[in-house]
Amino acid sequence: MPLYVDIHNLPEGTTAEDVAKAHAKDMETQRKYGVEYHKYWVNEKTGKVFCLAHAPSAEAAACVHREAHGLLAEKIIEVEPDVAEVFLGGTETNHVGAVLLPGGGADARDPGIRTILFTDIVNSTTLTQLLGDEAALAMLGVHDTIVRDALAALGGREVKHTGDGIMASFVSAAGAVRCAIEIQRELDKHAQDNPERPLKVRVGAAAGEPVEQNNDLFGSTVQLAARLCAHAQPEQILVTNAIAELCLGKGLSFEDLGEVSLKGFGHPVRAHAATWRQ
Repeated sequence: MPLYVDIHNLPEGTTAEDVAKAHAKDMETQRKYGVEYHKYWVNEKTGKVFCLAHAPSAEAAACVHREAHGLLAEKIIEVEPDVAEVFLGGTETNHVGAVLLPGGGADARDPGIRTILFTDIVNSTTLTQLLGDEAALAMLGVHDTIVRDALAALGGREVKHTGDGIMASFVSAAGAVRCAIEIQRELDKHAQDNPERPLKVRVGAAAGEPVEQNNDLFGSTVQLAARLCAHAQPEQILVTNAIAELCLGKGLSFEDLGEVSLKGFGHPVRAHAATWRQ
């Protein structure tokens, strides 16, 4: 049975408790339409809720909401189960089905926002030509180990290997930036220890909601993170304005680079460079 994520824009004044009651009514009604609602994410700050359900069709899922409480979704989008798992994670829920923040308190609800991060090895093709296949693969292994160690330490989930970099997903924007900083610092140490074979990467990151467009989780968020990564200078960490704002009060420093033009985006994007040198 297909898997769907639906997005609700909640009426002003709706609380997490109101959402919990609505979800309970969904659970009472769902069998009538052959639907199984699994869990939901609450973002009280933006007034949005994201629900995950197996259903025969998007209309069947909508019928459950319509009959149970009348809070209809703005979008209901089919997603691949493995894609949802990679981006959103096998997350814990509380007794009413709300997804909780990993490592948070007993009722620290996950807001459903994810930060997507890309790394990209600078001049990877040139490295292969200069060093040969085996040496280039060894350099790639250094990158992979450093990035994966940083992901494990700072709450990131590897989405995929891109050939000359890694794409990852984070619940925390600050965690993503700290991970990027750790990656650059470890690569800098490696370069100091191996001056004849320095390894440099670009990093780009963007934050967004679980479903963006074209039936693709993080469609435009993924594209924006990838474009920022491609735009970054060697050893630079470029992030969106949204990430810089989400990191306020987290002890992280950014340089406001103003608006930058990125391929595929109709309007310039405001970018910030995260400071990582001590």
